Amino acid sequence: MSKIEDFLTAEEEKEIIEAIRSAERNTSGEIRIHIEKTVSIDPFERAMEVFHYLKMDNTKLQNGVLIYVAVEDRTFVIYGDKGINNIVPNDFWNTTKNTIQSHFKDGHFKEGLIEGVLKAGKQLEQHFPWLHGDTNELPDHISKG
Repeated sequence: MSKIEDFLTAEEEKEIIEAIRSAERNTSGEIRIHIEKTVSIDPFERAMEVFHYLKMDNTKLQNGVLIYVAVEDRTFVIYGDKGINNIVPNDFWNTTKNTIQSHFKDGHFKEGLIEGVLKAGKQLEQHFPWLHGDTNELPDHISKG
């Protein structure tokens, strides 16, 4: 098996998807996770490519957030759309990044992603609260490349 297949079990993926659904309940923001084996370019640039490939830049309020993970390279990026980045401080994602990183260092990938997703949801809720009529614009499943 490749490292991407070993990264999360099917049960762990289900738990992460449930965390995404939970995080999105109180915000119009959209959260996605993309996992790849390795990255051959700058991880931030790759996260931006994946963000556009997944059509995350098509949300009404431009409030999509991607957590991009390159498993073998042991790196990840949190990438937010311009609707978010235009209104939040530059260090907005640092606490989420630190949370994920501390779990990843201990090999607790599921826990890092779940806690990171929930923390991102809380942060999105501050600036993009859920309003009556908001719909889930993007799928909640984990994409893989």
